Amino acid sequence: MAIGILEVNLVNGKGFRGKDILGGIDPYVLIQYKGQEQKSSVAKNASESPVWNEKFKFQAEYPGSGGDYKIILKVMDKDTFSADDFIGQATIYIKDLLAFGVENGKSEIWPQKYSVVGANLKYNGEIKVGVSFTLEGH
Repeated sequence: MAIGILEVNLVNGKGFRGKDILGGIDPYVLIQYKGQEQKSSVAKNASESPVWNEKFKFQAEYPGSGGDYKIILKVMDKDTFSADDFIGQATIYIKDLLAFGVENGKSEIWPQKYSVVGANLKYNGEIKVGVSFTLEGH
């Protein structure tokens, strides 16, 4: 089993639709990978086109326990006086990225757009994300 660092580059989002009465949303992203979770900053009043340009690091093993090699990005709307609203989520499957990284020391998926799907299974915007994996010791 190989161990390395998985880096998620959260670039921006587009076309998010929230539930706020006033129309504006304050989106943030919960990034999950195999029981690990990190949270982006809140893009205040960014509404439909938030920009984050933030990087998050996770420990990754390949091959590891369980075959669920995916990053889940949950887009949320920060609310002050009530529970935060779920806008939607995107999933990035990274098994091939990890396998290639273990073989070559490093691998990368350049930032690209992923569809954000709401609880109703309908398109609810897009999120631009890049992912890299670096084998420990490289």
